Amino acid sequence: MSEPKDPAAPLADWLRARYGEAIPAVAAQNDTLRSMARHRTMRHYLDRPVDPALVRTLCAVALAAPSKSDLQQADIVIVEDAGQRAALAALLPDNPWARAAPAFLVFCGNNRRQRRVHELRGHGFANDHLDAFFNAAVEAGIVLGTFVAAAESLGLATCPISAIRNHADEVAKVLTLPPHVFPVAGLCVGWPSGFTAMTPRLPLAATIHTDRHDDTALDAHIAEYDARRDAEKPLRARRRDDLFGAHQPYTWSEDKARQYAQPERTGWGAFVRRIGFRLD
Repeated sequence: MSEPKDPAAPLADWLRARYGEAIPAVAAQNDTLRSMARHRTMRHYLDRPVDPALVRTLCAVALAAPSKSDLQQADIVIVEDAGQRAALAALLPDNPWARAAPAFLVFCGNNRRQRRVHELRGHGFANDHLDAFFNAAVEAGIVLGTFVAAAESLGLATCPISAIRNHADEVAKVLTLPPHVFPVAGLCVGWPSGFTAMTPRLPLAATIHTDRHDDTALDAHIAEYDARRDAEKPLRARRRDDLFGAHQPYTWSEDKARQYAQPERTGWGAFVRRIGFRLD
């Protein structure tokens, strides 16, 4: 189902376009929900700066997001220096928008502050295991998502870039990240220079569960989504036909299976350990 042309269309229309099914929208006229429902990643921007004061304000809003146990383990690095921007962009040749976007930020998990609090208060750090890393990583993701929603509510466009984790050591060096601070994703921010179609999502029956998890119909949900996605927003590029063949239809599930059939970011765990985390 095609998306509405009018940004002010009822929330139910945007949800129907996203999920391919009628979803009762209780808060039908809520502008915040409507903005979030029509989210799309946008990679091309007007040659128009984003006021640094606005970027900083959006960072402040994003950092007001929920924090596990009030630990506050997310950081945002606003990359303004031209040399640092160029160094990061050089690591991301498949993401040219990292160089072209008016603003670029890196969202980080920070378990360093917590450890310093223990030193200051004279208490041992008894939880030096996987959860220490996990909590900080999740919090950085929550802050990133909150920033995206806040920015889009003002008409800005964004594009997260997880590929910075492909070069974690180099990114940490450019940003002088200390031990126990790690990059989670970059984020391009700018004023959009055109229209990008909204990406349909899996049916809610596949991702929302009541009382107990149930994926007995998963194969059918994937098949339905492949067909709907191909009709509404087909994938334009195929991954590695030289390895996987060019004969079969190129669906979302085929693309995702090909993506993770090849090694990717294999050094990430080693990097996380090098900066001081134990992942037991």
